[in-house]
Amino acid sequence: MIIDFHTHCFPDRIAQRAIEQLKAESPGLENHTDGTLSDTFSKMEEWGVSKFVVQNIATNPRQQTNVNNFAIENDGGRCVMFGSVHPKAENALEELERIKEGGLKGVKLHCEYQEFFVDDPAMFPIYDAIRELGLILMFHGGTDIAFEGGLVRCAPARVAKVAGSFPGIKMVVAHLGGYREYGQTIEHLIGKPIYFDTSTAECFFDRGQAERLIKLHGEEYLLFGSDCPWADAGEAARFIDSLDIPSSRKDAILYKNALYLLGENP
Repeated sequence: MIIDFHTHCFPDRIAQRAIEQLKAESPGLENHTDGTLSDTFSKMEEWGVSKFVVQNIATNPRQQTNVNNFAIENDGGRCVMFGSVHPKAENALEELERIKEGGLKGVKLHCEYQEFFVDDPAMFPIYDAIRELGLILMFHGGTDIAFEGGLVRCAPARVAKVAGSFPGIKMVVAHLGGYREYGQTIEHLIGKPIYFDTSTAECFFDRGQAERLIKLHGEEYLLFGSDCPWADAGEAARFIDSLDIPSSRKDAILYKNALYLLGENP
């Protein structure tokens, strides 16, 4: 069984435009689906993925309602949808309640696209509401290919401050704790009760770094992710399977921990 905890897709009417825009902003990025939900279902079937989690992002306050409508309308079965709120939206806290009432299990925030520092106290009411509602909080970790060279708004040291301020929050940090932040992840996040997903590990970590991070972090806090459409989930799963780690840890990464975090039975 494989559960991909980190995927993206878009409403049909904007999928092509969204894919083209994101590729233009991120040199070298290649898509492995056309960005639609239907093609994502088809590719996941082809790649042997049993269930996938779509990490929606409201990149401006105006998008917030439509993003969450799309998530609520399409959540269920093999597809688990996360919602999103924008920090500058006046009704962000009310929208979190709507996300919960709509049956969604989590919220994705992206510090670069949403222009906030992860440890900014202005964000704390949002984090507190997410914790109180029992939602999962997913962050893009580290820098982003479209924003390289600037300040890292979601650096591991900053993430550690947030985790320390909100004990009990169900937090996932993508890209093994931080894209291009291997050293800081080792220093600040290893061993803490924070989930890492493995998205793009096969592209941006060498094998030794990936194995070391996975071996050092708590087995129960590792999740498989591909970052589809920007990666082939089958290829990403084969990378995890090829690592020199115990088979029990591979099973935990590929599906068991995701089932537990999502509150589902094996």
